[in-house]
Amino acid sequence: MRFGLTAEQTAFAGSLHDLLSTSVDWPKLAELGVTALGIAEKHDGLDASPVDLVVAFEALGHHGVPGPWTDTVAVLPALLDDPVLTSVASGETRASVVFAPHVPYALDADTADLRVLVDGDRLKTFTPGRELSSVDPSRRLFEAVPGDDLGPALDPARAFDLGVLATAAQLLGAGNWLLSTSVDYAGQRRQYGREIGKYQAVKHLLADVITALELARPLLYGAAVTLSPADVSAAKVACGDAALLAARTGLQVHGAIGYTAEHPLGRRLLRVRALTTAWGTGAVHRRRILAAVG
Repeated sequence: MRFGLTAEQTAFAGSLHDLLSTSVDWPKLAELGVTALGIAEKHDGLDASPVDLVVAFEALGHHGVPGPWTDTVAVLPALLDDPVLTSVASGETRASVVFAPHVPYALDADTADLRVLVDGDRLKTFTPGRELSSVDPSRRLFEAVPGDDLGPALDPARAFDLGVLATAAQLLGAGNWLLSTSVDYAGQRRQYGREIGKYQAVKHLLADVITALELARPLLYGAAVTLSPADVSAAKVACGDAALLAARTGLQVHGAIGYTAEHPLGRRLLRVRALTTAWGTGAVHRRRILAAVG
């Protein structure tokens, strides 16, 4: 049995990387089918698998694409079966989802076309309240003021796990970007007459990052296949830890330049820090794993 990506999934990932290398435009990503991935065919969606979602979100994380992608693409289609999903699939509608207690604040709620609050097994509307600060300036968070009842949620447990899975995939993508950037810089920066990447200590640091990322990858894609809560939580923990290691190592390799506003490393460090606590902290997911095996 082969557990690798299909030729279509590999080509999809390549197309995403090609586009995101030059543009992070929402309509262009919609044209590639990103916004239609999780939506049923009857709503003009692609009815794609969770593995396809992971492929897309790993690319989004690698290129640091901002916006409510997790809410709109991964979570919303599992919460409701409504004609509004047709406009989501086409890229016309963006959603902001609050999923208490682990997602208590609304991402980009002031510009969202659809605002949904998950209250147990019910859905409600909400209006954005006070804007809050985030460690990542590109993540604009708001308090959610509950509104009208929208009816029962379609599958809130699956929706939550898809949100976790998409976040884990973004962390893995971000970690690989940090690794690639650090390797490139280590091959250029010279210290004491030679590139720092030739020093054994730097090689060991980067090798540890490669190991962490490569061990996290099968957990992520395995969780996309099973979608069991324990597997999804294990993927989130592993991808989060690997991305944090890549961030710390990247800062060590780059030195003080990594703190500067001119270098993209600083923004990616903040993104990783924010995503490790988004859709459940490491402690939350370790407790889920413990409950499943205990």
